Amino acid sequence: MRPKSPSPSATDDLFRNRLSNILDQRHALLRLAGLINWSRFEQEYGALYAEQGRPGLPTRLMVGLHLLKHIKALSDEQVCAQWVENPYFQAFCGETYFQHELPLERSSMSRWRERLGPDKIETVLAESIAAALKGGAVEPKHFERVTVDTTIQTKAVAHPSDSHLLYRGIEWLNRLAKRHGIELRQSFVRLGKHAKREVGRLIHTGGHKQAMRYLRKLKTYLGRLHRDVGRKLDAGPGLIGAETMDIIARLLAQNPTDKRKLYALHAPEVECIGKGKARTRWEFGVKVSLAVTNARAPGGQFVIGARACPANPYDGHTLKAQLDQVERLTGQQVARAYVDLGYRGHDAKAGHTEIYISRQRGLSSPTIKRELRRRSAVEPVIGHLKSDGLLERNHLAGQHGDAINLILAAAGHNLRLILAWLRGLCALIVIGLIARPTQATAA
Repeated sequence: MRPKSPSPSATDDLFRNRLSNILDQRHALLRLAGLINWSRFEQEYGALYAEQGRPGLPTRLMVGLHLLKHIKALSDEQVCAQWVENPYFQAFCGETYFQHELPLERSSMSRWRERLGPDKIETVLAESIAAALKGGAVEPKHFERVTVDTTIQTKAVAHPSDSHLLYRGIEWLNRLAKRHGIELRQSFVRLGKHAKREVGRLIHTGGHKQAMRYLRKLKTYLGRLHRDVGRKLDAGPGLIGAETMDIIARLLAQNPTDKRKLYALHAPEVECIGKGKARTRWEFGVKVSLAVTNARAPGGQFVIGARACPANPYDGHTLKAQLDQVERLTGQQVARAYVDLGYRGHDAKAGHTEIYISRQRGLSSPTIKRELRRRSAVEPVIGHLKSDGLLERNHLAGQHGDAINLILAAAGHNLRLILAWLRGLCALIVIGLIARPTQATAA
């Protein structure tokens, strides 16, 4: 059932003060809340609720919690805990009076994200861009010239090794057997732990052959346990334990030379991507494409497009879809796009958008040369998304979780820029008020 709209009360509670009466209305978070069109989310997400049943949680509360989470780079648990303690968080989410208890469970945020999906979550990013326009931090002309680049959104997984994955498989099968009351012939937990420890001790020493022998033992243990559980558990398609058994079977069947290997049991969608970095040779997650404003807007460089690109496609094959998303979110036609050498042979057709690649020669326009030099300014934006946001260690499950976390991280970056812009405006106003009496006295 659709969430109930809060009914405005004409009279105050005699024993409670409104948050608007006790909070500083010049606070950047409250001013940001005034720039956001909250009714847009209610119109966009209202059709996702059933006509009957228990009323859903307020849309502004759920959207506000996710925005605060990515503005402050918090987890679901942390943002829920701080919401109870921080009256500015509550006012940002639309509360009239201070609440002493959170009106939802932490798991409600996960279920709300699953209900929306990546396509509907794009509205949050579009509204962050609209709020920047409304606040004067960016102008429509800045959306006509963009910089596009790709990076890796890493997943919250341990560094994959064969011994670790095989032992985790043994733990998973034992947990599955215990859950369904299956009596195993042998658990292999003790033997598997010993073999895993020996592999870690010997693999980088002169005892490499002994380490590989223990690794083969681990695979044998897992295979025997998998067959034992499979015989005693009705694990056909769609039945209990089918997903776990399929993941273990995939782990047992993969070879070192396979391209689409399994790197984490709880996140089978994780990919191994090499970016040529000296400090990190391989990264485990998903490739993502980002589009930012090329010219520096008054409030900074805003992210105006963010897409997850599973299956590690070639950078040039992601350009057209990225430009289409930018035009869809901003409502502006992209005139020029600046990319690096990885986009040679791109899929964007020659037309209304001009594509310029790094180190391109024969350019006569000084403006295009200057904007092409600014292409590298996208790298600090990616750094801020990873260090200040939640792009570095994504904890959301599945490919949908990858796309949702990326879009919300981009929206959080935009809102952080707007908050900094609003604080700067407030500081300028205060400085002007202080300087005015001084000038009057001198006159």
